[in-house]
Amino acid sequence: MALYSEKVMDHFRNPRNVGVIEDADGVGEVGNAKCGDIMKIYLKIDDDIVTDVKFETFGCGSAIASSSMATELIKGRPVSEALSLTNQAVAEALDGLPPHKIHCSVLAEEAIKNALDDYYAKHPEKKPQA
Repeated sequence: MALYSEKVMDHFRNPRNVGVIEDADGVGEVGNAKCGDIMKIYLKIDDDIVTDVKFETFGCGSAIASSSMATELIKGRPVSEALSLTNQAVAEALDGLPPHKIHCSVLAEEAIKNALDDYYAKHPEKKPQA
């Protein structure tokens, strides 16, 4: 059995949404000191919809694939869906990750949540009331 699924390899070789959004509404950055992966997610949000999302990732193939898939899963979706994205959903969408690479999907989830926290810090009036 192959270590990585075809989807992981595709998102690694052909990552979607790579780049920077200069006037991003929210930016989130996370890193893992143990493995050295660093992810940065940029969000553009209009009328409570993630209209654009870009990422920069320095890391292994699983980190790049997780970043790419996570951006695909939230692009064009309501902010509430982006907030509820889980690392399990990212890993499942990639048809699985090896157990020692699950942390890559966790980083993608955390980077998106940090970008949304940044967005709400800049626009507190948009934050949903608990």
